[in-house]
Amino acid sequence: MTPPLFHRRGRVLASSTAVAALALAGLSAGSPAVQAAALSGDCATAYPVAEIVNGAAVKGLTVSSGTTPEPFTGTVIGVLDDGIAADVDMIIMRLTSPEIDRVGGIWQGMSGSPVYAADGRLIGAVSYGLSWGSSPVAGVTPFENMDDYLPATSPRRVSLGGPAIKAITQQTDVTRKQAQQGLRQLKMPLGISGVSDSRLAQIQKTKGKHKWLSRDNYAMSASASAGTGAGPESIVAGGNLAASLSYGDVTQAGVGTATSVCNGRVVGFGHPMTFSGKTTLSLHPASALYIQEDSLGAPFKVGNLGAPVGTITDDHMTGITGAVGALPASTRITSTVTYGARSRSGYTNYTLPAAGPMTVLIQQMTSHDRVLDGWIKGSELNSYTITGRNPSNNGFTLQWVDRYQSSDDLSQEGAWELAEFVYGLTDIPGVTITSIKADSTVVDDSAKWEVSSIEQRRGRDWVKISKKEPARIKAGTTLKARVVLKGQGGTIMVPVSYPVPRKAAGSRAALQVLGGNYTWSDTSFTTVAKARKVLKAQVRNDAVQVEFATWGAQSQSGGDSDEYSEDGDYKPSNEDSSGSGMGPRGYSFDLIKQLPPTDRVVDGSAMARVDIR
Repeated sequence: MTPPLFHRRGRVLASSTAVAALALAGLSAGSPAVQAAALSGDCATAYPVAEIVNGAAVKGLTVSSGTTPEPFTGTVIGVLDDGIAADVDMIIMRLTSPEIDRVGGIWQGMSGSPVYAADGRLIGAVSYGLSWGSSPVAGVTPFENMDDYLPATSPRRVSLGGPAIKAITQQTDVTRKQAQQGLRQLKMPLGISGVSDSRLAQIQKTKGKHKWLSRDNYAMSASASAGTGAGPESIVAGGNLAASLSYGDVTQAGVGTATSVCNGRVVGFGHPMTFSGKTTLSLHPASALYIQEDSLGAPFKVGNLGAPVGTITDDHMTGITGAVGALPASTRITSTVTYGARSRSGYTNYTLPAAGPMTVLIQQMTSHDRVLDGWIKGSELNSYTITGRNPSNNGFTLQWVDRYQSSDDLSQEGAWELAEFVYGLTDIPGVTITSIKADSTVVDDSAKWEVSSIEQRRGRDWVKISKKEPARIKAGTTLKARVVLKGQGGTIMVPVSYPVPRKAAGSRAALQVLGGNYTWSDTSFTTVAKARKVLKAQVRNDAVQVEFATWGAQSQSGGDSDEYSEDGDYKPSNEDSSGSGMGPRGYSFDLIKQLPPTDRVVDGSAMARVDIR
């Protein structure tokens, strides 16, 4: 007689929070437009967990190659009460088939594989495996729970108590040490096509520095695409099922298994994709290439996505649910890169708004890497256009141009800034981005201009001014100065002039010069109007910003009440009533100019004192 795993209710410990996981996959996708007929499917009847008997024989379906499900068999070891979550038990089984035996156990990508009782009713989906290495022991999510919307908790690991460990070791070749590791969701590193492992490793190193990267709780892994071909008719119980955040040049997706199909509705995986609840992932068929053994971990499925054929509408603890038919609304990022005689335009559609920043980042890097064909130094002039709808459903268009430079890896320079701006827009409630276009022209010149000094015109001469040697100007006249920029191959002068108010007589002021590459952009805007304002105030990397202000004056560069004159300058502040000593009557001003762009990125800074008589 098989020993019981536990006394019902409360003897087995379970931890919370999940690694969203499934299978390493080679990914590619076809046209986003598809009209697929609803699939009648199996319309399975759930087998109640309460009726499960230890030692009962089970059978199941999964795919190891192509699209046709293959049978496997198994035996029930027992049921872990609340093993997945409160009121959601985990059924533990030992499974076998020629392929399971060949690779040493169940594999990543087998998640969602349906398991049936002898009478044909659906017990649940293979979803969990032992924490380390390959094993025939599987944790099964009950089908009667797979459509439920559960609280926002998700298990990383299910600890096994003494009786459970004893039962597993007695009925399988699993050692006590292996069983003590507990059960985990079958891993699903999010497969990403169109980008190299080295680029992904580079991105991962920055995790924590960017809010939209730290949101992701799933691992990433790149793998090569190898073709398409699977159609919606291949989405059947035990067949391949894929869900993607984006598709096109950059496909971010997980490939697993469908558990049940009924009249075009699909349930699969047995655990989440990204645990996003109500969602808009795209639903894809897929074709498996093979199951790869792994001497250091669990085996995994390698496969290819077909074109999207529907929408994943729910992504919850016990699985994903969607429908074949209408595709989710998507945002297209188009990236054009020109480098001498080489040019390419590529695109990716993303359907989950939260995936926008990552998709934009990888699309830009991918397009650059394909055209530049190496990590090169150089510079580029980029133009960006973003269209969308604001909360009142009015359309908007945001456009700007900037220059970027790198002495080692140009591909990533502009990509991060665009991704950050997209994140800022995505984070505004009610805003929908409909398209993003980036156009980049690359040259080999990686030289920069550096702010060297500030000079004042005195009579016919130009005199260098600084903190120690101030500029001198009479109130009511115009301060004429120039910024000296030095770099490889020469020096250029950028003129600047400021009318000095009569009321400023007796004040002490300063000129501060910043190269555009020495400044940074703000992405903390909360409305589209403020985003537009940020772009208007943004200093191009190849330009120079000059600020003329009395000492102690408060800059107007970040306040919500900023106003601009017709030429884009900030209007001076009103008189300071505090009597702070900045002038005979406490008069203060703060004037900011962005000087015309140069032909190179500008770095560095300089400051000079100004005495106003």
